[in-house]
Amino acid sequence: MHKLQVDILGLSTSPHTNGAYALILYELEGKRKLPIIIGGFEAQAIALKLENIKPPRPFTHDLFKNIADVFHLQVKEIVIDELHNETFYAKVVCEVNGEVHEIDARPSDAIAIAVRFNAPLFVTEEIMSEAGIKEEQKEDGEEESEAEALQAQELPSPVPFSPNMRLEELQAALNEAISNENYEEAAKLRDEITRLKSSS
Repeated sequence: MHKLQVDILGLSTSPHTNGAYALILYELEGKRKLPIIIGGFEAQAIALKLENIKPPRPFTHDLFKNIADVFHLQVKEIVIDELHNETFYAKVVCEVNGEVHEIDARPSDAIAIAVRFNAPLFVTEEIMSEAGIKEEQKEDGEEESEAEALQAQELPSPVPFSPNMRLEELQAALNEAISNENYEEAAKLRDEITRLKSSS
């Protein structure tokens, strides 16, 4: 089994499935991208960690990380290794007391766990060949590819906010969004705060 290391390019709303997201993985040593449709809860769990937003209470994947830390279980890697009827399958490769175990998982859960352990992500060559999107070279005036369009999209914010809000107001809005467990809005507010700080 030939494995390719991938990383997370981003999350995008899926136009074909209500409430679902497309998680885009990209090949570290290549030009292919792999979109995987995942649920809203798992997308939120991944986005929270990527944005370094800590929820007031641990999510399921945070709980798994906390339990694993107590029992000295390490997640070594995640491998997306099967594709049947448009459904991806993954393995969480763990090590505890010197023994390595492979645990079956949905890719969305496996990746939400991987970002908490800083574990590398892999996809088999067979899956990348079958379901990957190759990045095409663009000529002048040519429309962007589907992968680039997905990359350009941001996580939606259910409650719009003014980009001209002062930094203090944005921070207060961020704290309120986290308290209300409105993490999609919190992620967007965090992005805006970072942008304002870098431009000042």
